[in-house]
Amino acid sequence: QVQLAESGGGLVHNGGSLRLSCAASGRFVAINAMGWYRQAQGKQRELVAEETSGGTTNYADSVKGRFTISRDNAKNTMNLQMNSLKVEDMAVYYCKARVLIGTREYQYWGQGTQVTVSS
Repeated sequence: QVQLAESGGGLVHNGGSLRLSCAASGRFVAINAMGWYRQAQGKQRELVAEETSGGTTNYADSVKGRFTISRDNAKNTMNLQMNSLKVEDMAVYYCKARVLIGTREYQYWGQGTQVTVSS
């Protein structure tokens, strides 16, 4: 079993910053990728940013230049620094990890953390 513990959500004013963190624990061989997704009310869940174990990063166009993802592979943690937040960034943010258990890859999600941006 793999657990993803998220932290760092909260309320911020338009233009402010927040830092989200995700820590993976459990029994696994390796983490192939970690990323952040978000789901705004009434909308589908969407990719925000993802980083593979090889260091390749992928950002949604809407957050490029404002959000930065970083991983600490040794600690199995991932952060998302969110700057210049906008009202449209308001959503529940979910951590996702693709982990290797034995020879198979599995996908796990965190429980989500709310990010609220006030205008």
